[in-house]
Amino acid sequence: MIKKQKLELTWVGKESRPRLEPRILLEDSEKSYHARHRVSDDDNFDNRLIFGDNLLALKALEQEFAGKVKCVFIDPPYNTGSAFEHYDDGLEHSLWLTLMRDRLEMIRQLLSFDGSLWITVDDNEVHYLKVLCDEIFGRLNFVRHVTWQKKYSVSNNFKGIASITDHVLIYRKSDSFSNNLLPRSGDAEARYSNPDKDPRGPWKAVDYLNQASVKQRQNLVYDIKNPFTGEVVKNRIKAWKYELDTHRIHVEEKRLWWGLKGENSVPALKLFLSEVRDGMTPHNWWPHGETGHTDEAKKESIELFGADAAFSTPKPERLIERIVTLATEPGDLVLDSFAGSGTTGAVAHKMGRRWIMVELGEHCHTHILPRLKKVVDGEDRGGISKAVEWQGGGGFRYFKLAPSLLEKDRHGREIISREYNAEMLTEALCKLEGFTYAPSDTVYWQQGHSTERDFIYVTTQTLPHEHLSALSEDVGADNTLLVLCAAFRGSADAYPNLTVRKIPNHVRFRCEWGHDDYSLNVENLPEAPPPIEVEPEPSVNIGRKPDQSDLFTGKDDS
Repeated sequence: MIKKQKLELTWVGKESRPRLEPRILLEDSEKSYHARHRVSDDDNFDNRLIFGDNLLALKALEQEFAGKVKCVFIDPPYNTGSAFEHYDDGLEHSLWLTLMRDRLEMIRQLLSFDGSLWITVDDNEVHYLKVLCDEIFGRLNFVRHVTWQKKYSVSNNFKGIASITDHVLIYRKSDSFSNNLLPRSGDAEARYSNPDKDPRGPWKAVDYLNQASVKQRQNLVYDIKNPFTGEVVKNRIKAWKYELDTHRIHVEEKRLWWGLKGENSVPALKLFLSEVRDGMTPHNWWPHGETGHTDEAKKESIELFGADAAFSTPKPERLIERIVTLATEPGDLVLDSFAGSGTTGAVAHKMGRRWIMVELGEHCHTHILPRLKKVVDGEDRGGISKAVEWQGGGGFRYFKLAPSLLEKDRHGREIISREYNAEMLTEALCKLEGFTYAPSDTVYWQQGHSTERDFIYVTTQTLPHEHLSALSEDVGADNTLLVLCAAFRGSADAYPNLTVRKIPNHVRFRCEWGHDDYSLNVENLPEAPPPIEVEPEPSVNIGRKPDQSDLFTGKDDS
């Protein structure tokens, strides 16, 4: 049998895929921040800033947000080989493609059916990325390739062909996606006037002649009478644009414009502003005058953080505003998993959208947190603040990724991490098993649910036969219960409404435990620096805490 071939991009290591651990998110209330009072009824308070590896964070978001994100914007490292201060940006091509593939697959899961993905990238990887996105999203879901003018001038000292543009690749989740129109600019509205004081309001003249010749479109050839002069106008070279029946409607509705006194040799059609779409069709050339440039972004960063701490590679707020305008409505959810200096969250917040941002670098604390606090307090007057009349309000919650659920003891055995308390353990196992974590206030064994009648119960105890029997009777014949415990006595199949499993054995082979960094921060340097010899520190034997059960030490009590 011949294997069916397909067109795809291949690279070293493509077949290797991470087995991601679905981590829980831990809120740090001291870093979460909210306005002291509501500024408007549209204030959003449940925005999320997540500190941690972005691939693990995307996996952590999957259970709650799959199919709910309307717009994803990412500005990933461009693989230029230049050593940015805030990113290791010299990833070798294969590593970069793997990094992007894994994240794009997770992003697709999070997008709503009518959602879209917008990626900024430069010349180095745009063509590889286009083929990769075609493979993940399907070529039919490619929307457009936008060229953004990131620079407004070129140095005369530059040798070669200078690059003054970057690229924005746009993909949709499905054909349910439909972009919005752009707000009508003042220049566009100025093209409409009302010199004859038509009661229908401002209008602009549209050419009545066709590009086709008389011979090419004989069905569009007919005589037209000028009502001012009585002159009969015949087609000489070009045909009319409209068929005779349509022309008669135009005459009846008094839509033909011959000039104020009938001085024009051919008519034009009145197109009224009230009849056109409430906005302008976007196109794939975004000049810096409309969407900002890198110098503008740098000035915004200096204004926010000072010259010494300005972010090296920011995007202008007007660029993100254009994307959010086209892709979302107020209240929609926007995600950026390469948050950088936090521009996406700041713009989404000012525009009344909900947002989630993920960032692993320390600039999550040095740049993003203080920036967002200024936005919430209404102290950020730069960027698009004036254009959207931003006054502050709303807030956000700060989360960090929980540590890995399993760790190795001194014998190399995988045990439950000592950093987990009972509540964290239950929530983590709920997520791992696909249950919604929702502890009941009245029924101790209802700690989460997958359906209205399917529940989960997590305990670090050893459950004897009598306990399981009583538990089975309490659950009842109409419900089912997954029991995860340190150990149990008796047969696991003795109770038809219970599924009893031991932890950590039950989850040991589910995913990659203890892997905290999938960022692939590899700098493509010509030579590796020589290793620095450091004297080893004396080992410390950390003993078992006195109140921890055998679940945390690996001892089998069954």
